[in-house]
Order: sequence, then C-alpha cells, then structure tokens
Amino acid sequence: MAGRIRDSDIALVRERSRIDDVVGDHVSLRRAGGGALKGLCPFHDEKSPSFNVRPSHGTFHCFGCGEGGDVIAFVMKIEHLGFVEAVERLADRAGIQLTYEGGGATVQRDRGTRSRLLEAHRAAAEFYAEQLASPEAVQAREFLAQRGFDEAAARVFGCGFAPGGWDKLTKHLLGRGFELTELIKAQLTKEGRQGPIDRFHRRLLWPIRDLGGEVVGFGARRIFDDDPIQAKYLNTSESPIYKKSQVLFGLDLAKREIAKRRQAVVVEGYTDVMAMHLAGVPTAVASCGTAFGADHMTVLRRLLIDDDLNGEVIFTFDGDAAGQKAALKAFEGEQQFSAQTYIAIAPDGMDPCELRQAKGDVAVRDLVARRTPLFEFAIKTQLQTYDLDSVDGRVEALKKMVPFVAQIKDRAKRDGYATKLAWWVGWDDEATVVKRVREVANGRAPAKGRPRPVDPNQGALAVEVDGPTRPDPRDPRLWHQREAVKSALQLPEMAGPYYDSLPDEAFTHPVYLALHQAIREAGGASGGLSGPAFVDAVSRNCHQQVVRSVLTELAVEPLQVRAEDEYRYVQSVLTRLQQLLVAAQIVEIKSRLRRVSPVEEADEYRALFGDLIALEAYHKELGEQAVSGL
Repeated sequence: MAGRIRDSDIALVRERSRIDDVVGDHVSLRRAGGGALKGLCPFHDEKSPSFNVRPSHGTFHCFGCGEGGDVIAFVMKIEHLGFVEAVERLADRAGIQLTYEGGGATVQRDRGTRSRLLEAHRAAAEFYAEQLASPEAVQAREFLAQRGFDEAAARVFGCGFAPGGWDKLTKHLLGRGFELTELIKAQLTKEGRQGPIDRFHRRLLWPIRDLGGEVVGFGARRIFDDDPIQAKYLNTSESPIYKKSQVLFGLDLAKREIAKRRQAVVVEGYTDVMAMHLAGVPTAVASCGTAFGADHMTVLRRLLIDDDLNGEVIFTFDGDAAGQKAALKAFEGEQQFSAQTYIAIAPDGMDPCELRQAKGDVAVRDLVARRTPLFEFAIKTQLQTYDLDSVDGRVEALKKMVPFVAQIKDRAKRDGYATKLAWWVGWDDEATVVKRVREVANGRAPAKGRPRPVDPNQGALAVEVDGPTRPDPRDPRLWHQREAVKSALQLPEMAGPYYDSLPDEAFTHPVYLALHQAIREAGGASGGLSGPAFVDAVSRNCHQQVVRSVLTELAVEPLQVRAEDEYRYVQSVLTRLQQLLVAAQIVEIKSRLRRVSPVEEADEYRALFGDLIALEAYHKELGEQAVSGL
C-alpha cells in the first residue's frame, strides 16, 4: 500500500459500522440487560453464551476466551484480516470512500489480499450470471426449469453458467484489472498445458457465500453428456477465502430465519436448498462438496444460540441406503449440539427437490413437520437388521444396541431411550435394560480423579500467561475498583475529573492499576474522548494481553443501575473508592502512632494524631456522601 488510511476515515468507519449489525452476520444476539447483547462466541466452542456486545460503546468481549475489542478488531479476528483490510471491508459495507495519506485517494489495494480475492469472486459471479442467459446455456436453463426453478429463482440464488472455451472468465477478469496470480490464488483459474485456463467449463454454477454474503467459491454441476469430467459436482478448491468445512450453501439467505425460528434444516444439495426455500422452509442450508461436520455444526450453533433451549436442527436425507448411512453418521456428531436434533426422510427415496416436483410445496413443509428425533431414528434403523420375533434376535439386538444407546451423553435422554429400546425390542424387563445401559455408560466415563484434558479452544488459558493474575470479578474487596474503572470507560463524561484525581494507591490490584494508568495516559476520563475511540486510545497504552482483555471486558460489562441513576451511581462509586483509600491511610497512621513515643517524640506524635482526627472526619463525610449517592 502506497499510503496509510486517514485517521478521520478510520474514525468514520467505526462510527458508521454498528457492531451489533456486523457481529450479527456471524452470531445471533439477544438482549442481556444493561444495554448489552449476548450470544455464543465465534472464537471458541461453548454451550452457554458468554460473548457480549455493547452497541452503545461499539465494543465486544467474550468472558469465556477473553477475546475483545471494537468493530475493526472483530472483523480482523473473524475474517483473518489485517487492520487495513478490515477497515476497507467495513468501509465497503458502509459505502465510505477511503483516503490514503501519502498516496492519494486512488491508491490501489494490495494485490492478492482477501479483499481482492473477494472482489474477483464478486466479478466472477456477475460474469457467470450473465452467461446463464446466453445461447450456449440453454441446457443449464432447461435443467433448472425441469426442476421447477424459474428465472426469478435463479436470480435469488445467483445461478450462473461457465461457458466453453479455455479462458473466457480469466480474460474477462484480467480485463477488469485483476492479476493472474490473484485468480490462481482465488481458485478461479488454474495452470493448463498451454497456459492459464478457467477452473470451470460448460457447467451450471451456484455461488457459495459466507455469512456476510460475500462470494467465496462456486459449486458446478455437470449438464452435458460429453463433459470429459465425469463427476456430477465440482466445487472450488480450498483457498484463503474458501474453507469447505466452514461454509454452507444458502446460509447467507437463511441466517436471519434460522435465528428467528430457532431452526436449521440441513439438506444434501444446491437444488434441495432452492426447493426448500421456495416451498416455504427458509431455514435450509447444505454443505458444499464435503460431509456435514463439526465445523458446520459450530456455525449453526452460533446462529441458534444453542444453550439447551428449544433450538432444532433437522437433517433431511434421501430415503435410500446412502441417505440412511448419512443419517447414522450424523448421530456421531449430534451430541455436539444441545439443540433438539431430528431426521426427516422423504418417502420413495425422493430428495426435497424431487418431492416438491412430485407433490408440491405443502409436501415439503410436511416433510419437515413430520421429523423424527435423531436418536430414535438411529436406534430403529439399527433394529431393522434383527429378527425381533425370535428370542435369539431380541438378545442379539440388545447386545448390539445397549452400547449404542450408552453413547448418548445426556443422562436423562439416555435413560429415556434405554426404556424405549426395551419396548421397541419387546423385552419385558425394562429396568434391567436401563441398568445395563447405565453400567456401560459409566464404564466409558473417565475414572474418578483422572485429570480432564485441557480444551485447546479455551484461549483464556493463553491470555493469562502474559501479565498479572486476572482479577476475580466477584471479589467484594475489588468491587469498587472494578466499578470505578468501568465507569471511567463507559461514562467518562460522568466520571470526569473526579476519577482522574484518584491516585494510583486507590487501585490495589495490578490489572486495575494498569488500566487506571492507561486511562490517564490516554487523556483521562475528562480528556474529551468516549465510546470506541476512548477504549481504543486506552488499549494502545495497555502493554500486557491480560490487561487488554480485562479492558474490553469492562467496556461491555453492564453497570448495575438504571440509566436515570447513572450519574449518582458513578459519583457514589468514586466516593466510596476515595473513602477506602482514606481508610487505608487511617490504618497506616494508627500503626505509626503505636511505634511513636508520645513523650520522647511528642511533636511527631501530636502531628500524626492531628492527621488521624482529620482523616477520620473526612472518612465519615465520604461515607455519608457515598450512601446518599446510592
């Protein structure tokens, strides 16, 4: 980059980029009180929401892993971008024209960056969409029409066509100012025998978008019999912006409804997603070129705010043997969800697209409505292989299925399905089956006293290595220090000079002391800054990771007071902290008095005694002020 982004532009990007909107593209947020929002952290796996956002302050913080910062920091972390790229991404989103100091307003962005690769994919998607209307794409349009998708549906899902010829897309993008190295890096172009060629030829295409709606790859279907590549589907290869284990087709369109309805429907193909959405199931998504896995589950959990409430994940599979195998495989990953998980299999081996064509939209919606709990489906599918009319068959079924049911981690569900297993098998002694399942489950559990493995996703463990010990937010001895720093960060206009006058001695914990000093170095509470700009200025003066982590934590942690009482509350907290400082001075003077002889050191004794009387009076006055403020 020939120049740096102007500071005023960075400030404008922060101002116009609402952090709740930006975070909301990746995480479902709900109200948490005190003006805060919360959801499942996108930076580590968790069952209960500990990720907090304060829209009024433009900051976020996860109380689980310690990640925090402003909207720019969030984009840098979630998109794996540098600072400049993150600002550019937000500027594009907000429609802000950036100016680069030292290089003018027309400075080109770095070649090969994530932003450039996204721009190339955006241009490629536009090119492919235009080609779908060409004479060469007649069979692609017929393919869509035969499956019930008209021109409007194709536009909604961005369908396109990769034309014949070796390098039509490559030449088009080179003409748009992209470089060959960028197109190869983006997996839009590859090296052929006689030079660079397009990645896709003569195929129907679907753009694959990330949660923010940016095109990051393509799925391509074979439609010509003479296509030399026999694979029915080809997908973009892994690239800096495309990770197949982390993207879901249709998620950009479905994410709002998934969060609203607390339901996600997982199908197997691109046309199945289209059919579901057009039939009135707008929560449908599909994996792209790989099996649905743990990373996909993690993405959905953040949208569902999956915390043992009423979220649903419904897997739809073909009714054939392959579909049933896929359903059983889902059983292995299901327990990463605490949401209720279900299976929906269409009759006669049809997929959702075929079902819509054969029986209409209502049948598709009924398919989802008639879902079966995944555990029930998995158990019943296994039982189909046994002769349950014979005693030997029932015994063999129980030998096989008791360990299977014992895999269920939820104890209440495990006992419930153990009871159902006995009933489905036809075994009269239900209590014995339940007992045996419990015994097998307990045998699989770690031995008592054995240390549990450390969760590698818990970034907070690494945070604590750099810097002093993290203060316990529940420690009553540190409560006023915590609330004072929090007040200065969130309500500097109310804390003002009173906070700035507090000496370092008022803060006994090294983290709160470091934050107090950083606030002072940033100009203090009365320095005129507020919101994200103030937090950012303070952060630049924090030299240890744990201090920066607590900074973002305090910037979003709600003050336990109503908005109309904030001023009195802040003044009371600061007064009480001042009183505690005076109390410490009183203790010190009393200690010194015990060491001074009133006879031999009369003058010093009288001076100390006079200070003690004055401080005790001041301590009493401060106490009355603090109480009246509260």
